[in-house]
Amino acid sequence: MMAGFSHTTRRHPRSRSRTWHRSGPDRATLGIIGAICAVAGFFVLGIFLGPVAVVCGWLAMGRSWNGARPVPALVALVLGAIDTVLALMMIVGTAAPAYGMF
Repeated sequence: MMAGFSHTTRRHPRSRSRTWHRSGPDRATLGIIGAICAVAGFFVLGIFLGPVAVVCGWLAMGRSWNGARPVPALVALVLGAIDTVLALMMIVGTAAPAYGMF
């Protein structure tokens, strides 16, 4: 007997919403990782860790501004943006001849 085309082992078809959905602990972990990257970015490699913190914070917030915002995600987003701006200012300040930031 041949396996029929109508009988499958999967009961529910895959949907895009199920593949891109992040659960609560995953979002919390992304928020904490983003906050750590943002704080570390103030001391070393701010030009790289700042955008990483912004992306982690945005993903931890669920890629939207609506709804409840977890605190680590919001901290990661804000501090990552500040960190990126300060790193860019340092790069521009040191690139100009004889006009350093400090």
